[in-house]
Amino acid sequence: MTKYEVIIYWSEEDQSFIAEVPELPGCAADGTTYQAALANAEIIIQEWIETAKELGRPIPEPKGRLVFA
Repeated sequence: MTKYEVIIYWSEEDQSFIAEVPELPGCAADGTTYQAALANAEIIIQEWIETAKELGRPIPEPKGRLVFA
């Protein structure tokens, strides 16, 4: 399990749950259930990190809870 914050919400347009990882730009997944979206996000987070390493890009440290206003 990763330590990045994951925001999950229902998308009426996509008819699925969307899981976004704000600390990793462009990192998002979806699923037909809340649990599926979270499981898919875990996979995508690992792939995002692997790709960043391969490209020599910095990997942000997880900051934990973010505050949105």
